[in-house]
Amino acid sequence: MIKAAVLTISDKGSRGEREDKSGEVIKEKLGQISAEVVTYEIVPDEQDIISQKLRSFSEGANLILTTGGTGVSPRDVTPEATRDVIERELPGFAEAMRAESFKVTPRSIGSRAVAGMYKDTLIINLPGSPKAVSECLGVVLQAIPHVIEVAEGNVSDCGNDVHSHSHSHNK
Repeated sequence: MIKAAVLTISDKGSRGEREDKSGEVIKEKLGQISAEVVTYEIVPDEQDIISQKLRSFSEGANLILTTGGTGVSPRDVTPEATRDVIERELPGFAEAMRAESFKVTPRSIGSRAVAGMYKDTLIINLPGSPKAVSECLGVVLQAIPHVIEVAEGNVSDCGNDVHSHSHSHNK
């Protein structure tokens, strides 16, 4: 069972000045992998607050998705906060999201999103806009359950990929 936490990083959102449409998109998409959202919060773009939330959310969730704060503005500190917390980076998530987003808009190359493991919790940074969140989550969503299963020690043979085909060897 995937227990998910959603952390929206937004100065305006944390002050109630902006509706969190991106967080709503995340919650909706998580239904596709039967994930239960157990925690949801909006915090300002403050590195120490974000890091603290990631650590505390990991106690009750095996997946944390952040939205916002991944660009190049001086207030965008989500990647730094995430790197403060994760123990092992999983660059494939961010690389896949950037590659796919680049096909939609060249501006996505400026995303600094990161992903990685903190203990047995998968943390993935998503962009701030609802459209970009939907696109990026669509790219990585199906990989999430497998990564969490492996991290929790529930997969014995990762070599048996659902897309691989065995070839018989004739002697």
